[in-house]
Amino acid sequence: MTVRTSRRILTTTAAALLAAAGLTACADDSGDVSQPGEVGVVAAFYPLQFLAERIGGDAVTVSNLTKPGAEPHDLELNPRQVGEVVDADLVVYLSGFQPAVDEAVEQNGGDHAFDVAGVTPLRDAAAGDHDHDHEGEGEDEHAEDEHAEDEHAEEGGGKDPHVWLDPTRLATIGDKLAERLGKADPDHAADYTARAGALRTELTKLDTEYADGLRTCQRREIVTSHAAFGYLTDRYKLEQIGISGLTPEAEPSPQRLAEVAEEAREHQAGTIFFETLVSPKVAETIAREVGAKTAVLDPLEGPPADGDYLSAMRTNLQTLRTALGCS
Repeated sequence: MTVRTSRRILTTTAAALLAAAGLTACADDSGDVSQPGEVGVVAAFYPLQFLAERIGGDAVTVSNLTKPGAEPHDLELNPRQVGEVVDADLVVYLSGFQPAVDEAVEQNGGDHAFDVAGVTPLRDAAAGDHDHDHEGEGEDEHAEDEHAEDEHAEEGGGKDPHVWLDPTRLATIGDKLAERLGKADPDHAADYTARAGALRTELTKLDTEYADGLRTCQRREIVTSHAAFGYLTDRYKLEQIGISGLTPEAEPSPQRLAEVAEEAREHQAGTIFFETLVSPKVAETIAREVGAKTAVLDPLEGPPADGDYLSAMRTNLQTLRTALGCS
């Protein structure tokens, strides 16, 4: 196994944070996340933790910077977490999603960081949800929509980070993660590759379940509290109507609320979806307006209450099938 290199060349900001917390790289209560003989991996949020644990197995120790129940968009790092980023063998993150993590990685050098945004093209947040010509494309053919039909997407801006909601893309990220782990720990490289392959098989099965389960439905439009499901709707030929943009805390304007209510009536939406980590009030407002009910559709930004990524995605599938009247 590659001997871990202590990373103590810190920027003034990071060093001050560590000193204030009284952290040392060698102490058990420091930012060091690994046990002796294991690769220390820091994951920025849950789906990346899921990948690292499944692919790393017993050879890695994984720490998640975003604690259960916390909204990852709003993550602020405390001094101990900065120490974890500094001392990790590998930091797995998605640039542009959590500015605090981006800053910590930039300040402390990116030589031990794996940015999953570089693995697969990210979807333009302004992409229209009416163009669904992606089915059957290869991994390298996932194209970004150039359309800007959805004016309210400007509220979210930038790129859509929720790439993990397309199982095929998550599988590709898993393959690349196995390669990075293999470089950090050559003695177990073959094991990482094998586990990534096994996970790809599971994710391919999940993808097939979604494609089959959502193939024949009475409706194909989903109204969501924020526009987190673009990858999922693109992959399975659905249409997302997001009440707010990519940021779940963004307050939609009265005009946007009226537009969504009109679209919900037009498409006879019987369910308005809200999420596990944000307030359901906006979704409930639209539901009352159009005479619909509400239901949870989990964007998996945090760990599910029960099970893991795979089981939560299957719960989402059953929720969608019920809401859309799928046969």
